[in-house]
Amino acid sequence: MLVKTKFSIKDLENLSGIKAHTIRIWEKRYALLTPSRTDTNIRYYNLDNLKRLLNVTFLYQHGYKISKIKGLSRDALVDLVKELAKTNDAEHSVYDFKMAMFQFDQHLFATTYERLLENRTFPEVFEEVFIPLLTELGILWQVGTIDPCHERFVSEMIKQKIVLNIEKQYSKSILVNPPTIALFLPYREIHDIGLVYANYMCISQGMNTIYLGGNISMNSLKEVLKHHENIIFLTYLTVEPSYLSIVDFCEQYNELIGVKNKNLLWLMGSKTHPQKQNELPKNVKLIKSIPELSEALKILKNSQS
Repeated sequence: MLVKTKFSIKDLENLSGIKAHTIRIWEKRYALLTPSRTDTNIRYYNLDNLKRLLNVTFLYQHGYKISKIKGLSRDALVDLVKELAKTNDAEHSVYDFKMAMFQFDQHLFATTYERLLENRTFPEVFEEVFIPLLTELGILWQVGTIDPCHERFVSEMIKQKIVLNIEKQYSKSILVNPPTIALFLPYREIHDIGLVYANYMCISQGMNTIYLGGNISMNSLKEVLKHHENIIFLTYLTVEPSYLSIVDFCEQYNELIGVKNKNLLWLMGSKTHPQKQNELPKNVKLIKSIPELSEALKILKNSQS
């Protein structure tokens, strides 16, 4: 697959949030961008144009007039953005993460992340910055503004940060008594960041966990029960199950695993959001947000103390 380095004006609109007709005005009246043209005379913009537009947009959204921005040299523009970013780090970091994504720049991603940690905890970075970023990238992928490899690059970088923070939690957290929480994704469920972060949350609350990862069949969960009787299964559903309703998925779970509603099943992910709790078996719990998971873990922990 070719990596995207040329952008249409619609791409710039999607990435910056500035309407295409406004971008054209800025380009023609203020010469803020310098597009190129294909052999068939179609206008396109390169990465330098995108980076400049993101910087201009950042200043514009913080009260700077285009007429003033126009007079800034390239270095002066960057310096002003850096200075303003000191008090608006979360918003500016999203722009930096986007540039890291398009350039596959792990160093820029890492330094931007470390800058955020100067004033935030890891959960705050994940919930306030990474989740909105991933949501936006999902939309950009759907409309064709970014390639799948761009989205995967960011996803994998974020997963690395979660795993590093999980490792730190092992030395900090005092594990409580069972139940153990086993985290898994069903067959063909490809989005695992939510599950990895749920694992981090469980461990940070002192829970014993078994992280099984993706492509786990219901039958294979029986193997876990051979070694752990008091266990809660947690799964994160984004695109699967595509062949079953959530209700049918839960019934299948109870037929194979939660016999007599013995083993609890916690359901997370956007696929579960339309589902109503009262339509599900008593041993199945809908958890529709990170705060809800945090509360459920606190209640569980207190019940074991």
